[in-house]
Amino acid sequence: MTAINAAGSHAGEATGVKTPKKAALASWIGSAVEYYDFFIYGTAAALIFPKIFFSSVNPHAAAIASFATFGVAYIARPFGAVALGHVGDKFGRKKVLTFTLLLMGFSTFLIGCLPTYDQAGLLAPVLLVVARLLQGISAAGEQAGANSMTLEHAPPHRRAFFTSFTLSGTQAGLILATLVFIPITRLPEADLLSWAWRIPFFLSVGVVAVGFWVRRSLPETPVFLEETKKHETAKIPFVILFQDHWADVLRIIFAALISVVSTIFSVFTLSYAVNTMKIDRPTMLTVLVLANLVALAAIPLWAILADRIGRKPVFILGALGCAVLIWPYIWAISQGNLPLIFALGILLSGIVYSASNGVWPALYGEMFDTRVRLSGMAIGTQIGFALGGFAPTISAALLGDGPNGWVPVAVFTSVTAIVAALSAATARETFKTPMSELGRK
Repeated sequence: MTAINAAGSHAGEATGVKTPKKAALASWIGSAVEYYDFFIYGTAAALIFPKIFFSSVNPHAAAIASFATFGVAYIARPFGAVALGHVGDKFGRKKVLTFTLLLMGFSTFLIGCLPTYDQAGLLAPVLLVVARLLQGISAAGEQAGANSMTLEHAPPHRRAFFTSFTLSGTQAGLILATLVFIPITRLPEADLLSWAWRIPFFLSVGVVAVGFWVRRSLPETPVFLEETKKHETAKIPFVILFQDHWADVLRIIFAALISVVSTIFSVFTLSYAVNTMKIDRPTMLTVLVLANLVALAAIPLWAILADRIGRKPVFILGALGCAVLIWPYIWAISQGNLPLIFALGILLSGIVYSASNGVWPALYGEMFDTRVRLSGMAIGTQIGFALGGFAPTISAALLGDGPNGWVPVAVFTSVTAIVAALSAATARETFKTPMSELGRK
């Protein structure tokens, strides 16, 4: 039967129908859709929400409050990770991926319908927080589900490459979200704040429909079907995870602090450049687009390297590089030096951060066996990502006055990136380990 082991057989690998290209495509498109919705919130939180959902008496306080609503989704994400991890490890990855896509689309469309502070007072930010919590629950299961799906469909020795498509999709979602905002931010301020800001949120209905259409025919992974057939799926994955894999969960929590670099780059520095240094919005949004276009090419290339030399050296290189480059990047913004902002932004986010970002799906997923893989990745990453989500809030509070007021933000970002590198250094190297032996002590 030619469909069996279509991706190639290998000693120790589970047999079954593997569709690595289809799984990678579905993960790419689904992640692009999911994170389009997630990232338009980040852009709006930096540029628009402080003015329409919070009192304008104190602009700095309004910015901190707006960033806090961006971060509040990360409070929901660990809880969503436990629930969706249980569903994915017990009933299948596909069910989680369908649910997360629909929930994200609903919550994003809901944000576009909300009244502003002038229209509803304190009810407006309360409703905004509720919608953001729903987004967080959705995001909690999306990447872990997509990563598990692609990892388990991938052929031997190419697992990092195929799982990297999930993160390439995430970058594509950020690009799409930013491109949608560029023409909108060129509108007169009155139009932007009254009705135009809602357009990106309403457009989520269309992109979710595309993602759902692509994912509906994706088959479940062979290794999960094999465990189901043998009745070996965990009754309560969460319990097994913390009995046998608690050290790996902790390892992922600290390694996932690399996400601080992403939110500082895409949210905090955007706000700092536009609101503090008075660099125009389209210019900074263009920096984000170009950096993420470069990342689309860089992520799979780093993943190919990780399939050849291992996950750890690539991840660590990216994390330590970010710890260094965040300094000249924020300095360039503080100087209003546009050529340096573009060059360093592309180098930092597009190239160096992509090393860690493209490799972590394989690095984390290979720490666990099939019974608890989705739970382990989801819980570990979402707790670690929580600090990443609140990084703009923390940085807004750390930001001082004067020309060197940005230095505490750079220190904070560097420390978290170094911690991520040290945590990854303690992991086992698994790029040559067969699928059946992953997560086995």
